[in-house]
Amino acid sequence: MRAPHTGYRITSLLAGVVLAGTALAVPAVAAGHPAGPAPFVTAEGVQAPAVVVPKGRVIAKPSLNVRKHPNTSSKPVRSIPYGTIINLDCKVNGEVVEGNPRWYLLKDGSGYVSARWVENANGVIPPWC
Repeated sequence: MRAPHTGYRITSLLAGVVLAGTALAVPAVAAGHPAGPAPFVTAEGVQAPAVVVPKGRVIAKPSLNVRKHPNTSSKPVRSIPYGTIINLDCKVNGEVVEGNPRWYLLKDGSGYVSARWVENANGVIPPWC
């Protein structure tokens, strides 16, 4: 007489362990402890993830010029005082300023600032434009 086949028992046992682990993780998320940014509800009642805007702090003294294009030959549109926290949209390569070729497009679309004179203010890195 042959020994009974135990492969199905092992498979069932492993599936049970996997499902039990999943079931244990669900209550933590459902209890309001999500792993990412806090969600918000749109006007349509759909829950969407919170969007974190990249922010920078101006380190140029006394101020940083905002330019229409990512180069210093582009006429300044305005300037932003030292220490101001700014919202960034995305980054591009442009004219190299003191060894740094990156420029940030401001979130409001008003122009570009040299990344050489902006330090990260919230740990979020702007995506490429």
